[in-house]
Amino acid sequence: MSDFPTHEAPTAPAQTPAATPPAGTVAGDVVRAVVREVPDKVSLDGLEQRFDERWTAEGTYAFDRTATREQVYSIDTPPPTVSGSLHVGHVFSYTHTDTVARFQRMRGKKVFYPMGWDDNGLPTERRVQNYYGVRCDPSLPYVEGFEPPHQGTDRKNVKPADQVPVSRRNFIELCEQLTADDERQFEELWRRLGLSVDWAQNYQTIDTTSRAASQRAFLRNLARGEAYQAEAPGLWDVTFQTAVAQAELEAREYPGFYHRVAFHRPDGTPLYIETTRPELIPAVVALIAHPDDERYQDLFGTTVTSPLFGVEVPVLAHPAAAMDKGAGIAMCCTFGDLTDVQWWRELQLATRSVIQRDGRLSRETPDWVAGGPGEALYTEELAGKTTFSARKAVVDALRASGDLDGEPSATQRMTNFYEKGDKPLEIVTSRQWYIRNGGRDWEARDLKAELLARGKELDFHPDFMRVRYENWVNGLNGDWLISRQRFFGVAVPLWYPLTEAGDVDHDHPIVPSEAELPVDPTSQAPAGYDESQRGAPGGFVGDADVMDTWATSSLSPLIVSGWERDADLFSRVYPMDLRPQGQDIIRTWLFSSVVRSHLECGVLPWKHAAISGWILDPDRKKMSKSKGNVVTPMALLEEHGADAVRYWAAAARLGTDAAFEVGQMKIGRRLAIKVLNASKFALTFGVDPETGAGEIVLDPARVTVPLDRAMLTGLADVVEQATDAFEAYDHTRALEVTETFFWTFCDDYLELVKDRAYGAGAAATAVTAETESARTALALAVDTLLRLLAPFLPFATEEVWSWWRAGSVHHAAWPVAAPLRAAAGDAELVQLTAAGHALAALRKIKSEAKVSMRTPILAASMAVPAGLLDGVRSALDDVRGAGRATGTLEVIEAVEGQGNPDVQGGIVVTASELGEPPARKPKA
Repeated sequence: MSDFPTHEAPTAPAQTPAATPPAGTVAGDVVRAVVREVPDKVSLDGLEQRFDERWTAEGTYAFDRTATREQVYSIDTPPPTVSGSLHVGHVFSYTHTDTVARFQRMRGKKVFYPMGWDDNGLPTERRVQNYYGVRCDPSLPYVEGFEPPHQGTDRKNVKPADQVPVSRRNFIELCEQLTADDERQFEELWRRLGLSVDWAQNYQTIDTTSRAASQRAFLRNLARGEAYQAEAPGLWDVTFQTAVAQAELEAREYPGFYHRVAFHRPDGTPLYIETTRPELIPAVVALIAHPDDERYQDLFGTTVTSPLFGVEVPVLAHPAAAMDKGAGIAMCCTFGDLTDVQWWRELQLATRSVIQRDGRLSRETPDWVAGGPGEALYTEELAGKTTFSARKAVVDALRASGDLDGEPSATQRMTNFYEKGDKPLEIVTSRQWYIRNGGRDWEARDLKAELLARGKELDFHPDFMRVRYENWVNGLNGDWLISRQRFFGVAVPLWYPLTEAGDVDHDHPIVPSEAELPVDPTSQAPAGYDESQRGAPGGFVGDADVMDTWATSSLSPLIVSGWERDADLFSRVYPMDLRPQGQDIIRTWLFSSVVRSHLECGVLPWKHAAISGWILDPDRKKMSKSKGNVVTPMALLEEHGADAVRYWAAAARLGTDAAFEVGQMKIGRRLAIKVLNASKFALTFGVDPETGAGEIVLDPARVTVPLDRAMLTGLADVVEQATDAFEAYDHTRALEVTETFFWTFCDDYLELVKDRAYGAGAAATAVTAETESARTALALAVDTLLRLLAPFLPFATEEVWSWWRAGSVHHAAWPVAAPLRAAAGDAELVQLTAAGHALAALRKIKSEAKVSMRTPILAASMAVPAGLLDGVRSALDDVRGAGRATGTLEVIEAVEGQGNPDVQGGIVVTASELGEPPARKPKA
């Protein structure tokens, strides 16, 4: 038996635990579909809630745990950040994923489609601070029954000075409370959109399972030498008081001034440098120029003294110095930027740090300044000042000393920011945890080469996104810094012993067993100790840091697959099939996930990566919360309906930016309504007009008329093209070809066969073979088009399916072309095209005469190009009926040069005679 038009996918049983009822009685290629009720008036209103409730009750999207790995299609769904509300960009990209999930399910796959919530990290903390008007102070004790000062602040930020300090435990409780509320709203929106997620398969990046998985992976990284701790200069956000990783950097233009400042040679002559950060003069450890720069050859190997502070510093050569930038010679400070770090490390320079973690200059006068000419300046004007205030004080002092040559000149410079921060990053020396990612040499293995090889194994969609992965890996200049000095996150699962003198022994961390996970070292004592020994000599301290949110999110394919907690599930879904995500987090989420799976499992975490583009606002700028130009989607779903919004989203290809267009949503709504109306028309034939019920026999053998067969040929072409497109992860192409044919079906075919389909009436004895052919072809087309459109318009298609088929259209077999072609025989689509053009030509003369389309044509002569002639003649009866050509209709071959090939396919009516328009029926 062929798989046309059976209900269930032929290669596997129903996906839900309870078997879905069959579509009808199947005999060969014949289906007897029972029409239960076709409504008098169709509507899209209320479909989302009705079918969400039904899908939930029936477990339509529940994962079948009996499926083997070969039968499964598993998706590593992006966990959206829980920080307020979803925006229309989420709807855009998650719709793309859902079309793939629905296609694969209809292809017979058992789709594993979970949903997660990314609720740890800075975005959540910021939202909690503003929503409740609090800030975390770990030194404070826990307060039972704490009531925050605010319950929502109308989107206004509460200034840090006005935020009430609370204990870490109270702060985390508020984070958990607010994220739970947000997640309920997120799920409501996803259900309204029609995501075919298995809601029994969800997780939070801060829940017990995720914390245990994240800590377990870290401990294994540590045991294998892939995780290590180091005290080193690193990027630091002074606002959030945390270290920042390379992947979280964002280069932005920042206004500043160039200052031409004099250092002094031993003979007192000035050596001018140009700097935008004169406040770092007390941190200078060298002046650096390019080794080929002729201007400074005689200075290499000598020393100069710094202005104001009189500190002696060497003049050195390094190829990273830019000869064409400023004076060609630069201060190396510890630390002003990443180049300073490079010079400091490679030239083995001294360390003279003055910028502290709070972004202020050290409150104590540095040893190398004390006793020198700048001691009073530092102590009285700089100590404890912000970099902005210190800069002003240093410039004033340089001006007074004569070491400032001219006045500062304005400039715009590119400066590193934390992607969620508002102030330029500083570089601060601190002790942090890292995971090896190929950014630094590792004697054990060439990890960078291994990760580049993994990138070549992965199928990127579109393929050009692969270069972003490769460029990121090749451009890494350090390992992955994973520790963060924050509160709401997965704790670094370590303690450190204290010596009898009370010093922390970082070299011998106390490691918990995997059975103990998850642990919180700030509130739990390690095995063999008790709380009384916390902070005491000979006792222990807990690591106070949490891990970067990506350190947990990077494990999402392992977490959702049941890694180390559900071996049966893991064997069925891992490695996964698809990672859908945005292009901007290839360097973070995609890369870090590849790193973790490669190190832990020795495989790619998934076979395919589907990369979405961005949503652009009317000014062609990327929509983002930080820019304040986002649109929240619930109002759009309420106004236009889910199918309409999904249509707009699905109309954009992977990897391509798309404009936010309400107009496209209106087109999508029109399409969804047309699906209802066209299906209603096609399904009412042979149905009892009193009860609205009856039976439709989908028997391809009953399709005998050439025009009907031509339509099935076109439909077979669409099935093949849409299938090929989906298999190539081009959902947009699948929608394009299906929608284009659907409108041809409605505008041409339905109009052409309408009279023939009505035939002599509903009585079976009066139905001719020609009428039966039209009715059967209509039903076959609706059956196929509903399944082709189901991934895009899940609610409208499910509504129509419920009128005449059992179960869900989303478990129906994806259509195949072979049985359609068998029914079509040797008919060609050009026959339908020709007939459609002929009908349009007849209607054109009525339009030009400004008469009703119901006006009869008493006589007409139609000139048809040779290539369309046979098609018009074979469908002439249908053309006459649809065009109301009641008199003579002469069809002749068009002579060369006759007609306009761009209008009605070159068909022209050369002569015509119109009758009287029918009288209008009086209104009731």
